[in-house]
Amino acid sequence: MRLRVEFTTEPFDLDEAPAHAVVAREVIQSADLDAVDVGPFGNTAEGGADQVLTAVDSLLRKALASGATRVSLQVNVIGEDTP
Repeated sequence: MRLRVEFTTEPFDLDEAPAHAVVAREVIQSADLDAVDVGPFGNTAEGGADQVLTAVDSLLRKALASGATRVSLQVNVIGEDTP
């Protein structure tokens, strides 16, 4: 199964990326995922279910430990893995 995750962390700071946002982006960018897109108001990534779910677990733990007061995320099934 292939999944897409979309997420944001809060609180926002338009002048400088807060520590929790930087950590969340680093987790996603270093994970074994496809089609990673990070931006100032939202981030997305796609990959196999195990890889996405592992990255989401790490993302939540590290962002909250780094000061996030809210993490909004959505996970969608986008297809099946091909052999």
